[in-house]
Amino acid sequence: MSFLGLGGGRSQQPSTPASQTQFVREAPGIEERKIELMDLARQVAQQPINLPDYQVAGLGALEQQGLQAAGTTGVGSGTVQSGINQITGAAAPIGASQIAQYLNPYQSYVTNEIGRQGQIMQNQLAGKAVLSGAFGGGREGVQQSELQNRTLEAMGRAQQQGFGTALSAAQNQQRLGLTAGQQLSNIGAGQQQMAQADINQLMQAGGVQRQLAQATLDAQRQSTLQQQYEPYQRAEFLANLYASGPKSSSQVTMGTQPSTSPLAQAVGTGIGAFTAFQGVKPTGQA
Repeated sequence: MSFLGLGGGRSQQPSTPASQTQFVREAPGIEERKIELMDLARQVAQQPINLPDYQVAGLGALEQQGLQAAGTTGVGSGTVQSGINQITGAAAPIGASQIAQYLNPYQSYVTNEIGRQGQIMQNQLAGKAVLSGAFGGGREGVQQSELQNRTLEAMGRAQQQGFGTALSAAQNQQRLGLTAGQQLSNIGAGQQQMAQADINQLMQAGGVQRQLAQATLDAQRQSTLQQQYEPYQRAEFLANLYASGPKSSSQVTMGTQPSTSPLAQAVGTGIGAFTAFQGVKPTGQA
């Protein structure tokens, strides 16, 4: 006994291997914002940045004044030259002209007075000799000679004393001249040092002014840079926020599990039924 359409054997469709594809994505809201962040970053990056130039502060008013003062050389040279001239003149040998400046103008009166007193004493000696009858004698001559010598000696001592006094005065003036010349030289050097100290003070104070001006220029440039890079900072802030913030993900799984075709199922059912039918024989059949 046979069944039409069931065929003579078992037929089954070959099976296909199982496969799965998983798509892992950010939550829709977060993914949308990240895309917006990318668009924003692209727009910011496309904008050119005008970098401000470096500016150097010029010399301040005090520094300019110091440079102008530095251009004036030889501040104390005139005083030093006066000192040199003074020393040169004072170091010259003392001559008669220098001594004569300090001679006592009344020296001649002193000498004349000594001579007058000596003459009076000679007259008195002669008068005594006349009264004693020894005038013109040898004794009177000796006395007159001795008196004259004493008078000349007194006149010489007076002149020597006057010369010594004048010489001491000239020598003292020479020492004063040398001292004054040295002092003038020191004063000239001091003037030069004070001028240099003034220049240094002007340059230092001006340097402080220039540093403040340079700091102001640098601060302005830094502020400009911060303003131009501020959009990048905001974009970086959002990127960090999205990277470290809480995340939410969704998973979508699409499967391709193979199944038995209806035709194969029908064939299998028919074959099973035919086999069961053959196992049941009607009564009276061999």
